Amino acid sequence: MPASTGRLGFAQGRPLCWLLCAVTLKLCQAEAPVQEEKLSVSTSTLSCWLVEEFVVAEECAPCSTFQAKTIPECGSTGYIEKITCSASKKNEFKSCRSALMEQHLFWKFEGAVIVVALIFACLVIIRQRQLDRKALEKVRKQIESI
Repeated sequence: MPASTGRLGFAQGRPLCWLLCAVTLKLCQAEAPVQEEKLSVSTSTLSCWLVEEFVVAEECAPCSTFQAKTIPECGSTGYIEKITCSASKKNEFKSCRSALMEQHLFWKFEGAVIVVALIFACLVIIRQRQLDRKALEKVRKQIESI
């Protein structure tokens, strides 16, 4: 085996692996789970939905450009739902994650997994062919030496 090919016979095996890992990580990056801002312990400053039961008045929907500028809850996910607290009867907005957004992230991840699986399947096939050629060459040389 030539000295430049490396331990497994691949001259470019490691850089290719790192490249595939980097591409996979970039494709699969999803938004981190939304963490609620830490609020003070005083119940007067807490949002009513944190301390009491609530009813969803309007389902989770994307924020308009005006809402994104005026409602702080729109900032974290870009989606809000309008809620009504049961005891205090207050109407407030709450940040939420859209089912459509979650579905989009799921299919993006699935697509990335399939692409990576296909790439590695191709690499396995290529490597197997290389090994088969080497084995046939070895057998041919043994037969010629007889």
